Amino acid sequence: MYAIMGVTGQVGGAAAEALLAEGKKVRAIVRNEEKAKAWHERGAETAIADYRDSAALQEAFTGVKGVFVMNPPYFYPEDGFPETRAVAESIRRALEAAAPPKFVALSSVGAHRDHGLGIIESLHILEQELGRLSIPSAFLRAAWFMDNSFWDIEPARREGQIPVFLSPSDRKIPMISTLDIGRIAAETLQQSWEGTRYLELQGPDSYSPDDIASVLGRLLDRKVEAVSIPRADWDELFISQGGIAGRIHGRIEMLDGFNNGWIDFKRQGTELVSGSVTLEESLKKLM
Repeated sequence: MYAIMGVTGQVGGAAAEALLAEGKKVRAIVRNEEKAKAWHERGAETAIADYRDSAALQEAFTGVKGVFVMNPPYFYPEDGFPETRAVAESIRRALEAAAPPKFVALSSVGAHRDHGLGIIESLHILEQELGRLSIPSAFLRAAWFMDNSFWDIEPARREGQIPVFLSPSDRKIPMISTLDIGRIAAETLQQSWEGTRYLELQGPDSYSPDDIASVLGRLLDRKVEAVSIPRADWDELFISQGGIAGRIHGRIEMLDGFNNGWIDFKRQGTELVSGSVTLEESLKKLM
């Protein structure tokens, strides 16, 4: 039995599906009964637990071979990341009390750094908090999600353009599908090791915004170009998209970190793991 957090999201859901497909028993951790029904139908056991409820998480983590944990994303967090700190502490206490034989945690490229990360700092906080445990652990430092391009599909279809924040638009960076991340999480949970591991996850190739536009053009059978959005316009644009004024700096700092090369794989003392899902396969799935 493997306990999986985040099953209603892309990565946790992919990890749980991969384990079930291999005939493994899964305990899907959800936050309400309504979401538990679908996982019961898939053949999983379910546990109801709010991520800040360490007692409920402890119960969900007990009696299993391994646990997959993750912090819910906060795109516009309060200063100091109080939301992340509360959840990370809750998960750490639950793991400490349940004492599973190992756990795997979703992290991010760049999480080894302690500043200049923007919203990715939340994953650095998670690594630091869970790193206090003596349980064998594996942190999955995933590259830029290919799935972020979901938001490019409609502009590409409608206008033949996609808005670009990564700069320059022809610079390739490591990217990975959430399907691959989930599969790697499932594979790692079934391995045995001692101590702490850091796995840097990438897809089969690196890609640029221009590559994304090119692939979308082929899939949509029309010309699509990547249009860089001036940095001076980011604040207003993010707020118009629902960003909270006064809290968008974390998203901007993250993008700056990717653009200036600060957010990248550590590459020393880590394991580099490549997935198999190409950008085109990922975009086809998203469409």
